[in-house]
Amino acid sequence: MPTDVVMPQMGESIFEGTITKWLKKPGDKVQRDEPLFEISTDKVDAEIPAPASGVLQEIKVTEGNTVQVNTVVGVIGEGNGASSVARAPSPASQPLPATQSAPPAKKEAPAPTQPAPQAVTTTADEEDVRSSPLVRKLAREHNVDLAHVKGTGQGGRVTKQDILDFVEHRVGTGIPARPAEQSSAAASARQGGEVPARPAPALIPGDLVPMSQMRKIIAQRMVESRRTSAHVHCMFEVDLTRIVNLRNKLKNSFEQRNGLRLTFMPFFVRAAIVAIQQFPIVNSSVEGDAIRYHKHVNAGIAVALDWGLIVPVLKNADELNFLGLQRGITDLGERARNKKLLPSDVEGSTFTITNPGQFGAVFGLPIINQPNAAIMGVGGITKQPLVITDKDGNDSIAIRSIVHLTLGYDHRVIDGAVADQFMAVVKKTLENWSEEVG
Repeated sequence: MPTDVVMPQMGESIFEGTITKWLKKPGDKVQRDEPLFEISTDKVDAEIPAPASGVLQEIKVTEGNTVQVNTVVGVIGEGNGASSVARAPSPASQPLPATQSAPPAKKEAPAPTQPAPQAVTTTADEEDVRSSPLVRKLAREHNVDLAHVKGTGQGGRVTKQDILDFVEHRVGTGIPARPAEQSSAAASARQGGEVPARPAPALIPGDLVPMSQMRKIIAQRMVESRRTSAHVHCMFEVDLTRIVNLRNKLKNSFEQRNGLRLTFMPFFVRAAIVAIQQFPIVNSSVEGDAIRYHKHVNAGIAVALDWGLIVPVLKNADELNFLGLQRGITDLGERARNKKLLPSDVEGSTFTITNPGQFGAVFGLPIINQPNAAIMGVGGITKQPLVITDKDGNDSIAIRSIVHLTLGYDHRVIDGAVADQFMAVVKKTLENWSEEVG
C-alpha cells in the first residue's frame, strides 16, 4: 500500500508550512526516518523524515509552495523505483518556484566530479558497525569509514554527532578523505550540518529574487519590534583578559572531559543572569498596561544561519551550572544548523543575547526580540592597549583582551540608569570571574 507523505503540524499554533527543498526525487529509494524534505514555518525550518521505507513515487507539492498542515505532499510506494519515475509529474507540468533558476532535470544531474548514486555502496565493515541507515548515509557523504568511528550511543552505536565530530577532527589527525569531498565535508561539519544536496543557485546582479519564508518572517518581526518598543542602547567596554586566559588554559581539558568545545557564550549568559537577579525588570515583558516579571531566565541565543537568523531558547538558564549552560548552548546551536529545532525550542524567551562579534563587528545595536524588554549584543574580542591602575593608584599601559557589550532595552519599562547599572554588574562579573568552569 502506498504511504502518503503529509505536511506535519509542528506545533499547536502552526497551520501551514512551505516546502523549501525536496531531498529526494521521484524514483529514489527512501528509508523510514531518513530526511525526505525541508519545510519552513513561522516558527522554525525543519527537515521532515520519511514516514515509511520504499520508493518516492510522486511529489504532489513542489518546492516553494505553501500548504495547510496534513496536506498530502508526496507518495511513498513499494518497488525498486524503476516504474515509479513515470508516475511523477513531468517537469513541464510542475510550476517552477520563483527562486528556481533551472528546470529540475538539469538541477538533478550530478556534477562530473560527483560519484554516481549507484557507486555508493554499503561495505561489510559498515554493516558490522551498529548504526542507522541515516548515519551510514551521512558517513558515505563525508567519506567516513564507520570502522574508524568510536560510537557513543547505547551499546556503542555510532550516532550522527559521532560522524560530524569525526569529520571535524579529521583534518588535524591526518585521516584522508577523497580530494573532491574533503573541503566540502570539513566545512559542512564545522557548521554542524550535512554536505548540501546541491549548490545554491548563483545570483546575477539585477535579479529580482523573492524573499524566503524565513526572511519574510524576520522582516515582519523586526519592523513590528521597532514599532512596539522604544529602543535605546548603551555600550560598555569590558576587560575580558581573565576569561580569555582561563579559556585558553582549560579549553583542551574541558573538551576531553566533557566532549564539548569551551566557548565564550556561557560566560556572557552567566554574567547576564547574575545581573538579572539584581535587576529583574530587564527580564520582563509588557502585557497591556502591566509588566510581567518572569520567574526564570529563558535565554534566547541568536544563531546566524546561511539562510537567515533564528533564536533558540535555553529554558530555565538560571538553574543551570556553567557546564549545563555550555551543553544547552551547543545543543541548540547544532540543532538550529541541522534544522532539528522544534517550535517549543524557539518559544518563551525572556532575555536574548546575540553575538555579532563572531563576524568581526566591534559592537552592534540589536533590535529587541519581542516580547523581551532587552537584548545584549556581544562584540568582537580584540587585544588593545589599556590604562591599568594598581591598588596604589599607579597607572601603567598593558595589552588586554577587550570586548564591547551593548544593551538594547525598551525605554517604556527600563530607565537608562537601570540599564547602565545592569551592565555595570555584567562588566564586574566578567572582569572578576570566579565561578568554576567544570
